[in-house]
Amino acid sequence: MKIAYFDCFAGASGDMILGALMDAGLDLESLKEELAKLRLSHFDLRKEKVHKKGISGTQAVVITEAEHEHRHLSHIEEIIGKSDLSASVKKKSIAIFRRLAEAEAKVHQTAVENIHFHEVGAMDAIIDVVGSVAGLDALGIEQTYCSPLHVGSGTVTCAHGTLPVPAPATAELTKGFPIYATGVRGELLTPTGAAILTTLSSGFGPMPAMISESVGYGAGNAEREIPNLLRVSIGETSDFPNGCATETVAVVETSIDDMNPQIWGYVTEKLLDMGVMDAFLSPLQMKKNRPGTLITVICSPEMVEKVAELLIRETTTIGVRWRMEQRIKAHRVIRTIPTQYGPIRFKMAQIGDEIVNLTPEYEDCKRVAIEKEIPLKQVMEEARSVASKYTEY
Repeated sequence: MKIAYFDCFAGASGDMILGALMDAGLDLESLKEELAKLRLSHFDLRKEKVHKKGISGTQAVVITEAEHEHRHLSHIEEIIGKSDLSASVKKKSIAIFRRLAEAEAKVHQTAVENIHFHEVGAMDAIIDVVGSVAGLDALGIEQTYCSPLHVGSGTVTCAHGTLPVPAPATAELTKGFPIYATGVRGELLTPTGAAILTTLSSGFGPMPAMISESVGYGAGNAEREIPNLLRVSIGETSDFPNGCATETVAVVETSIDDMNPQIWGYVTEKLLDMGVMDAFLSPLQMKKNRPGTLITVICSPEMVEKVAELLIRETTTIGVRWRMEQRIKAHRVIRTIPTQYGPIRFKMAQIGDEIVNLTPEYEDCKRVAIEKEIPLKQVMEEARSVASKYTEY
């Protein structure tokens, strides 16, 4: 699987993201052909090679003839929605602008429909957002990951006046995501950059295991005490030669000793219905020597907030822990194999060309047992017996 990892050691902005992708190999002319599908007039996109503290990078430059326009979200959604861009690029681009509008609405305590964008609604921001989404798509990126976000410090001057860093909209957009500051002055993370990365990224943290194929640096306009660059690394996840693959997952946990145990079954079912990868319970001894239960949930990184909210709402916990982990998984497929009781699905795991596990699906075996009015264990024994003859799968 092809992934991209953004290292935000100097923050991020829309033009830095776009510049990094072009520096990593995104073809400018192909990108301009995609952007032409927006049917916007009076703009041009160029790239310039620059140096920041001795490091070479690419600066994305949007040239417009029109003055900056104030646009409402509905206008931007209409521009993107009526374009000839792919459905995926449209959906992601609109999602980014909607998150921006929701953040601004929260800051100004008004409805999303009342928000009109200043800098964000200008032509160059639309190009930055749609160009970044289309660029990732053109490069074949299936998942995007990101480092913690360096926000900067001090103040920034914008259409609303002089504001603290991070700007209120940026602070709203990064709620629930890892951010930090080191004392570097200025706005390192812009609302547009925050919206793009928090909307598109599957996880935040250290670089996942990958075989890097290209590295690009996107340059910002300002000169700072650190290189004003955003680095992107693009490559394939580091699958093992035997066919096993690595994957970044989130692990969410909480320990509880004061809840009716009947609730656990309900909570676990809700988590699985939500789409988590796994959820399981473990007994443990807690403080004051009380027996308790540890619930562990494995999910995709973007589901952490929803899982945490469900656990806090549905159990007696007042907080959860979460972390990013790498897991190694064998190649897995579902095969349907005929038996004397009818077809049953099997989960097949392989290492290289070797089948190491062939397990009948419980729900299929249960269904057959009920339909045929025979013991479940009889169905499962028959399924395993038949499966042993299907090693060619």
